[in-house]
Amino acid sequence: MTARNRWLLPEGVEEILPDEAFKLETLRRRILDLYAGWSYDLVITPLIEYLDSLLVGSSHDLDLHTFKITDQLTGRMMGVRADITPQVARIDAHCLGARRGAGQLPVRLCYADHVLHTLPRGLLASRVPIRIGAEMFGHAGTGCDVELICLMHETLQASSIQNVHLVLGHVGLFRGLVKACGMSVQAERDLFDALQRKAFGEIDELLAQHVSDARMRSLLWQLSRLSGDESVLDDALRVFKDAPQDAVAALAELAAIAKGVRQRLPGVSLGFDLCELRGYEYHTGIVFAAYTPGYGRAVAQGGRYNDIGAAFGSARPASGFDADLKVLARLSTEAFVRRLAVSAPADNDPQLQALIASLRAQGERVLMDLTDTPPAAEELSALGCDRRIVRREAQWLVQSVK
Repeated sequence: MTARNRWLLPEGVEEILPDEAFKLETLRRRILDLYAGWSYDLVITPLIEYLDSLLVGSSHDLDLHTFKITDQLTGRMMGVRADITPQVARIDAHCLGARRGAGQLPVRLCYADHVLHTLPRGLLASRVPIRIGAEMFGHAGTGCDVELICLMHETLQASSIQNVHLVLGHVGLFRGLVKACGMSVQAERDLFDALQRKAFGEIDELLAQHVSDARMRSLLWQLSRLSGDESVLDDALRVFKDAPQDAVAALAELAAIAKGVRQRLPGVSLGFDLCELRGYEYHTGIVFAAYTPGYGRAVAQGGRYNDIGAAFGSARPASGFDADLKVLARLSTEAFVRRLAVSAPADNDPQLQALIASLRAQGERVLMDLTDTPPAAEELSALGCDRRIVRREAQWLVQSVK
């Protein structure tokens, strides 16, 4: 690399300049204050740790996205986090035992920090996203999932993202049907992959090849076509009323959560995708995502992932969601205008210093002028100042630059 191109950054890695940094930090503080209001406590997890704990309960996809290095002190493999959820699960399982009593009390945690991906997860996606999210541990009921879906929706409202559409699914429905069919592991993986791509012709071929029972084949076929508005749930309740018990239980849970969300968010745009199996190796129940027009992927997503803390000695029910703060900032319709500064002379006069301290305490930005002569109005404007402090009759006053 020559001096001419040393400024180049790796693909998918970007610098954040002042205006964008202000927007991101404003959003971060606002959302974390929102989570605090819902009694979710902030935790900060390590950027790097041992791989065997970092990837506990995670999917093969997350493994592929994790940078791996060798620890020079121990020789063990370490990873740079590509997801924060497993780390938060470890905190609940290992560090907060006294707080949760005898393992029964729910723990609510939130976070906002960078992660690192080996590859971008979509077109123009950053490899260093800022994940912001909330997790609840220790509550297995539908009320936990309803709360988190509503909090996810309020996160997008706080980010000034318009026309939010929520989509709910449940991986237990697919699992229950596949279990009843007795499909091989490879056949299940092939069918899962086809469902994710909504490759209907391929789905039909796999069902014909691997599912001999006509009734089960019909149920899986209908599952692959059930996505759309709220009428989809009514159709599913009719279609799967005599399905295997595990599938019926999953659908009943989905219906209960949907009812709770409608009650809490009566005006929300709600849809269902019953073959949405995102995070299939990771999630154990409800999955949910939020979409907005003009953005081709979920802007926030989450779901239930019970027992993730088992490897740390505490198999607790858990549910949560997260989003990329950079995406939230990009999609926000809010202006996020930075307050202009006040220019102050570099004078050690106690009255001036007291005025400067008072202005800063009120949230004003005060820029010390270190030049020998007072800058002209054009120069102050270029520095982001619309006012200046001047001395008038032994008093220091703030006046407009204009």
